[in-house]
Amino acid sequence: MTKQGTTPGSAILGIPFRWVGPGLIMVLAGAYGIYWYLARPAGEPLLGHVGQLFGGESVLLYSVALVLVSTLPHVEPVFGGIDHAAIWHRRAAVTATVLLLPHIELASSPEATSLGKTLAVVAICGLAALVVWAVLPRWRTMLPSPVRGLVIRALQTRPVRLAGRVLGGYERWRGFHRLTGLFLAAGFLHGLLDASAFEAVPALRWSYVAIGGTGLAFYAYRELLARRFLPHHDYQVAGVRPVAADLVEVALRPLGRPLVFKPGQFAMVYLETADGWQRHPFSISGPAEEGGISITVKALGDHTTRLPDVVQPGMPAVVGGPYGRFDRHRGTAQQVWIAGGVGITPFLSWLRSLDGELHEDVHFFVTSAGPSPFADEITAIARNHPRLTVHLVDTVVDGRLTPDAVMAAVGTEPRQLSVFMGGPDAMLRQFRKAFRAAGVRRANIHREYFQWR
Repeated sequence: MTKQGTTPGSAILGIPFRWVGPGLIMVLAGAYGIYWYLARPAGEPLLGHVGQLFGGESVLLYSVALVLVSTLPHVEPVFGGIDHAAIWHRRAAVTATVLLLPHIELASSPEATSLGKTLAVVAICGLAALVVWAVLPRWRTMLPSPVRGLVIRALQTRPVRLAGRVLGGYERWRGFHRLTGLFLAAGFLHGLLDASAFEAVPALRWSYVAIGGTGLAFYAYRELLARRFLPHHDYQVAGVRPVAADLVEVALRPLGRPLVFKPGQFAMVYLETADGWQRHPFSISGPAEEGGISITVKALGDHTTRLPDVVQPGMPAVVGGPYGRFDRHRGTAQQVWIAGGVGITPFLSWLRSLDGELHEDVHFFVTSAGPSPFADEITAIARNHPRLTVHLVDTVVDGRLTPDAVMAAVGTEPRQLSVFMGGPDAMLRQFRKAFRAAGVRRANIHREYFQWR
């Protein structure tokens, strides 16, 4: 066991991989901004040049965002998992859109071409719509509590409900999201046509071309070529088993070469349902019969709500992946696992795949509204592994699980502890903050992201 929760290959010079990618983004954006500022041509108005700088930074961050969703194998390990890369994709895109505001205000030029202006409007409207649509599912976490009541009442009005039906749905958002590269291309061409700094400093132009061209090249790869190179595996639905009122397990049987995965990883699953093909990332909850896999699906909205009704045994499926770096072997000898709701899925995969002894001391907290549908299975596994201590928390009877209760039950020196969490985003943010305050090392706190939008 490597000291302080870092396994070989999980860090560079002691820095966890999931921090390397974000650090590179920040360094690149900072260096590009400094270069652009220092390269200001003589006689170029300062405010106008700063406005163009914001535009160049926006193109850079959107290009980074396209690289992060390219699904290239080398992207995932640098960010500690494709789920973490997807989160930084969203952050880069949101930041890039915010930078367009000072760009619009400061960089207006009387010499701008009519085509450039048109392309700018197309790019700004399209990219802004994408970002707003992407953050809508988590609006509750972004608004201060005093105004949430007003927003909730507004959401009940008929026009808003109608707009929700038009805009709602993961598949519809995903289809529109695929236009990101086209909107970036419009903004990129606008910069080439109207940026006054490029005429005086050709190096600025070519650095801009290299950055924007890289992002567009990755976009073209994802849309036109990725499906030819990424591994996909043919499966068939072997069974659909409801395990709770809003939870169902789907067993998939391979029709050819099976997917080889590590416990805790997830896959991109394409299911042919009665409503047509549906695509969604699902955590693999464990191996199934005949070399298959099982996925656990919660009715979170979109097509997953109706999954038990539209998916039947015998229907085909295509599985891509595996993805993710949620791995208990990266932890210390003292571990805490926390699973809330459907966040239990990767932990089920860990438990169902235990081979031989469990070499770590683990406290596993399972929290659910009502008895956990997996309680019997988990306790049966724990009986065969004395180093695994299970804490079943029924929030209806016991109240909500708190970080203080976890630390009191574990009784381990915080800096020697590794924490692995899965569950609702708000819950995990609260726990992460509390564990950091208690002394758990930042590098030893791991979570899996379920909501990529």
